[in-house]
Amino acid sequence: MRLTPSPAEVRELVANAFEDLGVAIFDSSGLKETIVIDDGRYVARSYRADGYMAMWLIGVGIVQLYDDEGNMLRTINLLLELKLQRMVA
Repeated sequence: MRLTPSPAEVRELVANAFEDLGVAIFDSSGLKETIVIDDGRYVARSYRADGYMAMWLIGVGIVQLYDDEGNMLRTINLLLELKLQRMVA
């Protein structure tokens, strides 16, 4: 069983979370995505749209969303969120 969500699942989740916050995104391809490498290790992905930013901390399994001033708005536990989405589907 795969415990880590796929990048496509997280990208879609982030796009939906941004839209819930009023950020205009037509689909997940409207996000600017960056892979974060630290000391040669893949540790995170960041997503940006309209001044807002989300950071997927891979090792922790969470996504944190920030507004255009850097204030943290929300934290999403990916294991719980994606499990609930799969149960509903």
